[in-house]
Amino acid sequence: MDERRDRVPGGADEAERLRAELAEALRENAAKEQFLSSMSHDIRTPMNAIVGLTALAKKHIDEKKRVLDALDKIETASGHLISLINDVLDMSRINSGRMTIRAERFSLSDLLHDILIIVRPQISQKGHAWRLTTEGIEAETLDGDALRLRQIYVNIINNAVKYTPDGGHIEVHLSQRFRDGKCELLFRCTDDGVGMSQAFLERIFDPFERVAETAHIEGTGLGMSIVKKMTDAMGGDISVESEPGKGTTVRIRIPLDYEQETEQAGGLEGRRILILEADGELKERYRAMLPDAELKMASSPAEALSALTGAEYTDRTFHLAVIGNRWEGGGSLFDTAGYLHQAYPEVPLVLVSEADWERIEYAAQRSGIRAFIPLPFFRKTLREGLRAVMEESRRAGGEERLNLEGKRILLAEDNLINREIAVEILRSTGAQIDTAEDGEQAVKMYLASAPGTYFTVLMDVQMPKMDGYAATGAIRESGRPDAKTVPILAMTANTFAEDIARAKEAGMDGHMAKPIDIPVLMQTLGKLAGRK
Repeated sequence: MDERRDRVPGGADEAERLRAELAEALRENAAKEQFLSSMSHDIRTPMNAIVGLTALAKKHIDEKKRVLDALDKIETASGHLISLINDVLDMSRINSGRMTIRAERFSLSDLLHDILIIVRPQISQKGHAWRLTTEGIEAETLDGDALRLRQIYVNIINNAVKYTPDGGHIEVHLSQRFRDGKCELLFRCTDDGVGMSQAFLERIFDPFERVAETAHIEGTGLGMSIVKKMTDAMGGDISVESEPGKGTTVRIRIPLDYEQETEQAGGLEGRRILILEADGELKERYRAMLPDAELKMASSPAEALSALTGAEYTDRTFHLAVIGNRWEGGGSLFDTAGYLHQAYPEVPLVLVSEADWERIEYAAQRSGIRAFIPLPFFRKTLREGLRAVMEESRRAGGEERLNLEGKRILLAEDNLINREIAVEILRSTGAQIDTAEDGEQAVKMYLASAPGTYFTVLMDVQMPKMDGYAATGAIRESGRPDAKTVPILAMTANTFAEDIARAKEAGMDGHMAKPIDIPVLMQTLGKLAGRK
């Protein structure tokens, strides 16, 4: 044996290295074979459910309740199947080196709100006691890959939900630490679930590994490996503490660039704000973040109405009313908002909630709600959100009108009716409006004008001859002195996140949804004009 070992180039050390590599390769192959075997079962299970339930729904197509029940179960099975496929694709992308980390500006409040919307249904389904706390949040606007961050945090919280028996406890805590010019996001998730042994913790980040005692729980065994690789790619680190039967704590640190907070001064001094909120901690947050405003707290809709009525009699009406996340006395959100709005329509309503705004926006606005601020909120998000609503209210009431006299706007819109409506709205500002019927004409008009002619370009996206993205690119690359600086705003019915991202990639400075929200349009133009 010693003679053979000596014949290996490099001697005994090289032979030992080769044996270690062979053992690692064999271990990985065994793990992959086990993974493929498990995946075959895991994929077939939801697929069989989808096929069987589809056949059942077709057989009982005239029985609405049975069809709806089948569709609900198909939706659940489909969601599980998609999560399996996504895990496999993510792992494949990471291992092939195709995973990229983006550095984009995002709101920490929006990120946490999105996470809550994703994880709350599973938490409610299992009846867990849930708590999200934050501490020392000074930087609300960060630069990093918000999509990957959300994926990391959701994965960890979902694991806590899955591996904690019904009625358990889960707590998530987020704080910030500033070091070496970076804002470190410190995330901690603690549960009282099944826990893990020390032996398993040593291989928890290996692909395809799962706790044997939880094999009945759906999953691929890829989640923690994906989280680890994403965390590493973002320059962070992750640690896990656990004990069988006592639960698990996961800690993640990720350093990010951040924007120095420069909150607009003033705007809330002496403003009377009514807040409908029964949660004691949230009441204290309002008081701490709005010390310059005159706040009136109400725990129920009846108390809120009484406060509004009393203010009317004393000639000290409220400038704003906030509908919070929880109140006493029952009643749905839309009933409560409609109740207050009908009684006092002159007081603008703002919703501060964990709700998914995209799902409820239409009904909420019909109930009189003017704006939405997501929970959890922080100082800058709250103050600027409330200030914006009050500014819009003053303008709508005639106290202040946006004045763009002397400025010229180029409007690119192929639909005649939409073009006429937009022109009428814009003319109220005193600006001069030039119109183009397609992207090609818009580019020609821009290039034919002198540099600095246009205050802004409002660009429809879907147009003949040349769409808005291509037209924007042609303007940006034209080489004119103002080509890179003239503000170009997308005006489109395409409002998904990828549409907004595509507009940004094309060189657009903003994105406004159709049909045109006049207050939002005026506020955006006001900001471009340099008005605070």
